[in-house]
Amino acid sequence: MSKKGVLMVNLGSPDSTDPKDVKRYLDEFLMDPRVIDVPRWARILLVRGIILNTRPKKSAEAYAKIWWEEGSPLIVLSERLQAKVQDHLNIPVALAMRYGSMTIKDGMQQLVDQGVDEVLVIPLYPQFAMATTETITVKVEELRQDHFPNLQVDTLDPFYNDKRYIKVLAESIKKGLEGSDYEHLLFSYHGVPERHIRKSDPTNSHCKIDGSCCKTPSAAHAYCYRHQCYETTRQVAEYLGLKEDTYTTTFQSRLGFDPWLQPYTDRTIEKMGLAGTKKMAIVTPAFVSDCLETLEEIAMEGEEIFHEVGGEDFTVIPCLNDNDDWAKLLADWIEHWRIADLKTAIA
Repeated sequence: MSKKGVLMVNLGSPDSTDPKDVKRYLDEFLMDPRVIDVPRWARILLVRGIILNTRPKKSAEAYAKIWWEEGSPLIVLSERLQAKVQDHLNIPVALAMRYGSMTIKDGMQQLVDQGVDEVLVIPLYPQFAMATTETITVKVEELRQDHFPNLQVDTLDPFYNDKRYIKVLAESIKKGLEGSDYEHLLFSYHGVPERHIRKSDPTNSHCKIDGSCCKTPSAAHAYCYRHQCYETTRQVAEYLGLKEDTYTTTFQSRLGFDPWLQPYTDRTIEKMGLAGTKKMAIVTPAFVSDCLETLEEIAMEGEEIFHEVGGEDFTVIPCLNDNDDWAKLLADWIEHWRIADLKTAIA
């Protein structure tokens, strides 16, 4: 009989806040063709000729602001989540990062060393995107072919519209809003270039980013990050009973000069503050673990922008992190995967 195991995969982190470690991490991250999707020669020129000569020092300073005594918050929180998920299961659960020293290859090797020959890969991203889910599945398959040819791999689908996930996320947001009389709630998702949306469209025609395509049923939605973000917001708002004019979906963390998904988070914070909003809350549902983009870009830079334009209260709702209900939901998905295959074998 086969032995099953699980590999949870998150984004990754530099080993430290030393600019050299940050530079090494950024090089691996930004040289991924699914992150910066231009010809290799152009990517080398952009990343190694320009970005890595200026950005590592600035990024290292940002990481230093949010670094914990135990290490990178994203790594620490992912490890805590892994431990809780493992407590619910009797099959091995390994953790890896797409970038950095906690490699996917090492994670796969840990499972193989325990006798695993069938693995469920869980990209820790609710929504599909080229630069998140897809790059993980492609990397796993490359490693399987090169190093683990006998390993059978299944992958958990994006779970942005799973009713149980929506409930866990919404209840977490509800808890984060306790005691807050916020006027407006921002759902801030990590941005991607608009061309990524069009490249991921299997129909080659549906995704026009025109305000209506994400609402029009299509096979493209299975791979449309924009649709999946807006659908996450819609379902959470419906669960929480939010009024339509009390929340907004925005996108953060753009890079370069190409068009990225809009509206932009930072400009929306500024605009709403200038318009008189005094109390704002913000949640980041593209991330399951707090990281540089949530702890520094949103909780520090975002709050600073809000206060500069007259805002007063800025409530940042934590990611799911190692939330007990979230860990239990992951374990339930894993158990369903394990038993479903067993039932098939019995039948």
